[in-house]
Amino acid sequence: MQVTQPEPISVIIVNHNAGALLSSCVLAALQQAREVIVIDNASSDSSLAELQSKLPADRQVHIIPLNCNVGFAAGCNRGIDHATQPHLLFLNPDCILEHGSLSRLFQVLQSDLRVGMVGGFLANPDGSEQGGGRRAIPTPWRALVRAFGLYRLEKFHPQIFFDFHLNKQPLPATPIKVEAISGALMLVRREAISDVGEWDEGYFLHCEDLDWCMRFQQKNWKILFVPDAPVTHYQGTCSQSRPYFIAWHKHKGMLRFYRKFFRDRYPGVLMGLITLGVWSRFAVTVGYHGMRDCINLLSPKHE
Repeated sequence: MQVTQPEPISVIIVNHNAGALLSSCVLAALQQAREVIVIDNASSDSSLAELQSKLPADRQVHIIPLNCNVGFAAGCNRGIDHATQPHLLFLNPDCILEHGSLSRLFQVLQSDLRVGMVGGFLANPDGSEQGGGRRAIPTPWRALVRAFGLYRLEKFHPQIFFDFHLNKQPLPATPIKVEAISGALMLVRREAISDVGEWDEGYFLHCEDLDWCMRFQQKNWKILFVPDAPVTHYQGTCSQSRPYFIAWHKHKGMLRFYRKFFRDRYPGVLMGLITLGVWSRFAVTVGYHGMRDCINLLSPKHE
């Protein structure tokens, strides 16, 4: 059997209470990359202890524990500081690389010197494609189209009522250029990072990946989606116990993203509507989780 040599890649994993999945994520990555760096955002579970108990003796794993949760973007930047390889894979701890996926991503990244970032096929545990792995930038207009369900009119006017969730489209046969991929799985050239800059630490959680994709495009770096590089993503593992915390930072990040890139390109009235829409969505999200908590408390198992 042919032995696959690890690629010249540093895998950067930002962990916060990922549980047993962290070990599975790291061990799968170790089989395909030269080094793995785990930035731990002050986890309170047993994920680090379990990982350390399962690591091989000749491990190329560096665990960097932080005293507080600095957020995803800041955690990624800490990983960049410690990485030694010329290519960096940013990988969520709830993602499991399939055999050969990293080599395929690396092959596509190397196919063109202007490719700065590639992402693979993000799969649900049942094998279906998740949203986010390939997408367009959710401009204010596209966000309104999505929020009001106008994307259903896309078949009549595709240029006007465009749905930025590209996973609804047929899976391409070969790698394609896209506007954005998911921060759960990003293989990036170090020289592109030097040109574009590191992650924006003004985001704590959510939308920092869209921000980076926007800045890569502004510097004319290509972003590719690779359909035959599957990664199983157990989405929400690290966040399901903190729905209000996650919702707050997600909506706060959305506003930062819109104001940073679109404030000068759209009328003030529209940006005001966007702000109102974001916080209205946040209120609905909080109400949903509050109602669900009440139902759970009133269920027979809590009596």
